Amino acid sequence: MKFFLLLSALGLCWAQYSPNTQQGRTSMVHLFEWRWVDIAQECERYLAPNGFGGVQISPPNENIVVNNPSRPWWERYQPISYKICTRSGNENEFRDMVTRCNNVGVRIYVDAVINHMCGEGGGAGTSSTCGSYFNAGNREFPAVPYSGWDFNDGKCKTSSGGIDSYNDAYQVRDCRLVGFLDLALEKDYVRTQIANYMNNLIDIGVAGFRLDASKHMWPGDIKAVLDKLHNLNTKWFPGGSRPFIFQEVIDLGGEAITSSEYFGNGRVTEFKYGAKLGTVIRRWNGEKMAYLKNWGEGWGFMPSDRALVFVDNHDNQRGHGAGGSSILTFWDARLYKMAVGFMLAHPYGFTRVMSSYRWPRYFVNGQDVNDWIGPPNNNGVIKEVTNY
Repeated sequence: MKFFLLLSALGLCWAQYSPNTQQGRTSMVHLFEWRWVDIAQECERYLAPNGFGGVQISPPNENIVVNNPSRPWWERYQPISYKICTRSGNENEFRDMVTRCNNVGVRIYVDAVINHMCGEGGGAGTSSTCGSYFNAGNREFPAVPYSGWDFNDGKCKTSSGGIDSYNDAYQVRDCRLVGFLDLALEKDYVRTQIANYMNNLIDIGVAGFRLDASKHMWPGDIKAVLDKLHNLNTKWFPGGSRPFIFQEVIDLGGEAITSSEYFGNGRVTEFKYGAKLGTVIRRWNGEKMAYLKNWGEGWGFMPSDRALVFVDNHDNQRGHGAGGSSILTFWDARLYKMAVGFMLAHPYGFTRVMSSYRWPRYFVNGQDVNDWIGPPNNNGVIKEVTNY
């Protein structure tokens, strides 16, 4: 009996590293800022017939509305509540997407923003995608509900309340990331609210989660949330299946926090992958494709069974996040295709392809000042994806 319990525990431990894809499907695609109705069609029309295993979607929960003509993409990373209601669609459209994608064997992975709520300067009122009231200054989010008791304002030790040094792990995890109101994940109440949100999505049929800003949460707090999660919906997954977890941790070396601290919770984003591959494909610093013969752990990357890999992501294709100028994006069409082709052919890690949108770049002192621009839209409403 003890041996059986040990095997069961080991099975649960390993489960969060599996993407829950169908046999032979080894990659996902990030459909950044797509509408739910378009993702459902893409699963049926293209992704399933071409062997893709899953889709990473933009955060589906209610967020702040930043009133300008384009509505910046980053408003999706400033939660107001855990209602399923965004410019990608409502809850009914979300449920239909999950059902239709699962029915053709394409899994849905939710980008879960659980480290924080909106920015401290977010104001007050109902300027949110579902119209829920909030008051950022007073830490009031009644649609969850959260209050001032549920944030790390008293725990952060910097005078600014924000992260002043990435060489201090306590600042990185207890203080505000670029002004976002930092949730107190050490509190069981906060953990339960987050788990309730994620469990709702699991029960609908999602297969896993990208945990945004995991570097800014203590690994033990993440584990406490994950321990509260349901098994996956047995309509599409075997009994006892656990949600796939991959955590956003930017670790290029030289900081207080390392990726390996998060291995116990699930896979981790390997940001060195895109940075190094871009250098090789560009033939910078004397690099050659022949040097890729020991690609993966031989290049100092994390173990393959812990890695989520990608050429670029929604942050660094805009020139920030991690990786610098070596990162290849759709702006470098020929080289980008080479890099993505290599990634999909190579067995290291679980691979993610990026599907973004074009925006009018405008550089000032080497920085694209248009990197904030949201998806193609009509007065803030995302346009229908065109099929070619």
